[in-house]
Amino acid sequence: MQPACSVRLAHSLQEKPVMQKQSSSTGSASQVQSLGPIPKLPNYETGGFFDELVDVNNLARPDAEELVSLFNRLPPKELLRRQHAIEQSLYRMGITFTVYSDKTGTEKIMPFDVVPRIVSAMLWKHIDAGLKQRIRALNRFLCDIYNEREIVQAGIIPADLIDSAPAYLKECRGLKPFNDVWCHITGTDLVRDDSGTVYVLEDNLRCPSGVSYVLQNRHVMKRNFPQVFSASRVRPVNDYSSRLFQLLCDVAPPHVSDPTVVVLTPGVFNSAYYEHSYLAQRMGVELVEGRDLVVEGDMVYMRTTGGLQRVDVIYRRIDDAFLDPKTFRKDSVLGVSGLMDAYRAGNVTLANAPGTGIADDKVIYAFVPDMIRFYLDEEPILPNVPTYVCQLEEDRQYVLDHMDELVIKAAGESGGYGILIGTQSTKAERDEFAKKIIEDPRNWIAQPTLKLSRSPTMVDDHLEGRHVDLRPYILCSRPDDVWVLPGGLTRVALRKGSLVVNSSQGGGSKDTWVVAEQGQRVASSKDGATEPLDS
Repeated sequence: MQPACSVRLAHSLQEKPVMQKQSSSTGSASQVQSLGPIPKLPNYETGGFFDELVDVNNLARPDAEELVSLFNRLPPKELLRRQHAIEQSLYRMGITFTVYSDKTGTEKIMPFDVVPRIVSAMLWKHIDAGLKQRIRALNRFLCDIYNEREIVQAGIIPADLIDSAPAYLKECRGLKPFNDVWCHITGTDLVRDDSGTVYVLEDNLRCPSGVSYVLQNRHVMKRNFPQVFSASRVRPVNDYSSRLFQLLCDVAPPHVSDPTVVVLTPGVFNSAYYEHSYLAQRMGVELVEGRDLVVEGDMVYMRTTGGLQRVDVIYRRIDDAFLDPKTFRKDSVLGVSGLMDAYRAGNVTLANAPGTGIADDKVIYAFVPDMIRFYLDEEPILPNVPTYVCQLEEDRQYVLDHMDELVIKAAGESGGYGILIGTQSTKAERDEFAKKIIEDPRNWIAQPTLKLSRSPTMVDDHLEGRHVDLRPYILCSRPDDVWVLPGGLTRVALRKGSLVVNSSQGGGSKDTWVVAEQGQRVASSKDGATEPLDS
């Protein structure tokens, strides 16, 4: 019997807009449809998967009609030309990431696909509500497990699953960040299955990356598809940096009226250094390394040419273990000695708070639906992917018996590493993973192999379906003040048949167009501008 798994740039072609009418039944902006026949994407195969742009008959989904019509009007090779133009633009911008394991060179240009992902207003409303609910519960969980541990006492999560997690920091016990907010900036990975249902695949609460690609993808797409972009009524993302800066100011120590904010980076060799520098520049704050900061009298100061300057808020892009050699890893040269003393004294805010990594743990992920029920007394809006926790004997036996059907993941790994996709594995690989599970069951979880949704993607000179996920970004300054960026990073598995979308594993990204409802602001095709949606 199967156990009950844990429920726990080019403007050469004129893009002629299609005349539109408003649906009289609902009045929703997402129900706008063309007067003529629904456009079809010819010579494209959905392959039996749920497709984000077209239905099973290759007919454009309601909000994608303008885009599919444009593709049908483009001359041969024009879409490929625009793809190359965008790639050249991104290259000139220096939008890079680092793959340490690549022997041909560590610095790479983030692969980009010219076909955007379109998310309807109705679906986004559902996603937005589910993410806000999840962040509220995760903040409550973090505050609880480092203090009263009520969820453990209630028998919802076994104490040993928490205490044995490498990301659980005993040094953070008793901490209570300002406003009881631990995760200020979150990136949550979502997937859809063959029915179109949205699932949460994992939470990223330590140092989530990728938002710079969201902003730059939008920049180049607006320039290359101005008419269809405007006609598609897309919600803006260009205010993310200003909202992030405002959040960081809002979470400053209560006694500070005009806070000094910095972005703390490990340095130029970090995989996301481009993003660190980009966000610091956009917010107008200093980008600093650990050697630029010093702690004196439980206060944090920044070294400047004019002397020491007090620092009140640190947006840290350094992992917990390297933050403070006095408290964590003594061999760290990336952090600031004494930083945790200043944090405990309430003289500086760290975003995200140290210790949030426990909520990234893939074993703890399995219990988030239970957290929502326990802390909020609500049913989860966005479901988890069903998850088997190998530490639990019944789950472990099921995993060992069905390895050829499951996706097996290491609890503390990220970036697409430490994964076995059973349906694509050899017996030798499965035997190797079985041995690892038996030796260290706490470190492993397993999930069914979902038929992930796909989206048309440029392959050579034509479109083919490739699997995608979506990482929205969430900002939280108080438990009741949560904002979700209307869009996010759509990641695409560029290799045919691959389910791994991570850039370190050969994945790329797409622009994500969230359609506006009536009354919501829409992005202009002009840089930095927004326009009200006609009511």
